[in-house]
Amino acid sequence: LQVLRHEEFEEGCKASCNGPYDGKWSKTMVGYGPEDNHFVAELTYNYGIGEYCLGNDFLGITLVSSQAVSNAKKMGWPLKEITSGVFEAEAPGGYKFYLEDKEQPKQDPVWKVTLGVSNLQKSVSYWSGLLGMKIYEKDEEEQRALLGYADNQCKLELKAVGGAVDHGTAFGRIAFSCAKDELPSIEALMKKENQKILTPLVSLDTPGKATVQVVILADPDGHEICFVGDEAFRELSKVDPNGDKLLDDAMAADKSDKWFAEHNMKKVSA
Repeated sequence: LQVLRHEEFEEGCKASCNGPYDGKWSKTMVGYGPEDNHFVAELTYNYGIGEYCLGNDFLGITLVSSQAVSNAKKMGWPLKEITSGVFEAEAPGGYKFYLEDKEQPKQDPVWKVTLGVSNLQKSVSYWSGLLGMKIYEKDEEEQRALLGYADNQCKLELKAVGGAVDHGTAFGRIAFSCAKDELPSIEALMKKENQKILTPLVSLDTPGKATVQVVILADPDGHEICFVGDEAFRELSKVDPNGDKLLDDAMAADKSDKWFAEHNMKKVSA
């Protein structure tokens, strides 16, 4: 994965982009290619938080890449083969990645993102019926469904967890871009259907970059969904050739671990 851009913020986001935290934070966008046509992960870092409690809401990301499997083996990174040719790897924060040992496709190697749900039918009705996603697969026996907006895009997998969905304290969300003119309609539809709107239509600033318009929703299990106006987002999301350097500089300047150690203190656990 490549660092596509890195941004620093002195205070919490008014749309809770970094969770319910008010202090200094950063975000780093990583992916296999530009945000215009690839799935991209947004890594948020709250400077004062040492660890988060994970729930059962985010169940993992699946990549199709024999190179990723090879890299993990060379590094001695623990891999667990869960089915033939599919390996489970755990990131430092506890997040799960599933690596398919197949030739990496020319398009985006990120095949699907899996979310836990408490009621599969209710969730499929929301994501398909209200948000307009196409149902690619549905398996009642395994209690899972695969949805997406386009054949050549990363898919969303919904998987029943056999009970309530616990979001822990890490606070993630999924974002989609759409025409800016569609945002008021999305908000109006959710109001009409009595669905939860976490953040009504609002403008968000990124220092030195574009201002984007967003509407943030919550599905029946509280999964956060952000719709972003595409026109400004394309400006904001341009690959920054200095992204790697900005991230390296930020990590070098972050002396928080050293400060906490010198004061015989631990970072706060969220």
